[in-house]
Amino acid sequence: MKNGSWENRITIDPDVCNGKPVLRGKRITVQTILEFLSAGDSREDILKQYPSLKNEDIDAALAFASHLTGHDFTLKKIA
Repeated sequence: MKNGSWENRITIDPDVCNGKPVLRGKRITVQTILEFLSAGDSREDILKQYPSLKNEDIDAALAFASHLTGHDFTLKKIA
């Protein structure tokens, strides 16, 4: 997936799934897709579970996660 093309598939709306990033406005979060993949589920398994999704949606979830982890982060001790 080309850099930035996830922007056409990932939406963030405070009224949908409490503002979590979702795929194409559906109530399927990027987090859900990543959790399935990290648990060892295949793309085919995910697409069977969520027939309204497309392979490009899974690509977008991965590209979005990659984009987020590409930022610099600073950890601060709170207490």
